Amino acid sequence: MTIKSDKWIRRMAESHGMIEPFEAGQVRDLEHGRAISYGTSSYGYDVRCADEFKIFTNINSAVVDPKNFDDESFVDVTSDVCIIPPNSFALARTVEYLRIPRNVLTICLGKSTYARCGIIVNVTPLEPEWEGHVTLEFSNTTPLPAKIYANEGVAQFLFFESDEVCETSYKDRGGKYHGQTGVTLPRS
Repeated sequence: MTIKSDKWIRRMAESHGMIEPFEAGQVRDLEHGRAISYGTSSYGYDVRCADEFKIFTNINSAVVDPKNFDDESFVDVTSDVCIIPPNSFALARTVEYLRIPRNVLTICLGKSTYARCGIIVNVTPLEPEWEGHVTLEFSNTTPLPAKIYANEGVAQFLFFESDEVCETSYKDRGGKYHGQTGVTLPRS
């Protein structure tokens, strides 16, 4: 299994629609000033966060149950920034829609700009033939409110190509998050 380069990422995005919308290089500047970078890097792709957020709240004193998640545990916010309360978290989604090839596994790591502020970005691996907007989880590990910027880089995806095509892909087994759009809550 090998990590894929910028040349491969560009080729797959342009010829197979692997990433849409796609930025062939690194973008660091926006019209309004410096941005947290996004786009193609040497061995990965830095995705952006859309402006749709679900901020966790314990207003209803609910129990967090992954098999029976109460969607009233979130406040929906559409904004250029998201303020995450201390020691809490928020969900968002990527601007980009991804289509993972059958022989590729994709791993996500948070960008250092956020990690150095105590903001952890968590995404589970994107399995072969998964597609959709990626739901992002931001954990604010600090005792202070934390800010996330929409339409700027938040995480880097690394693409690993196998030397053998899998027998059963995520799409083949009808994975419950296949083709998701928007911020997607846990499904049982």
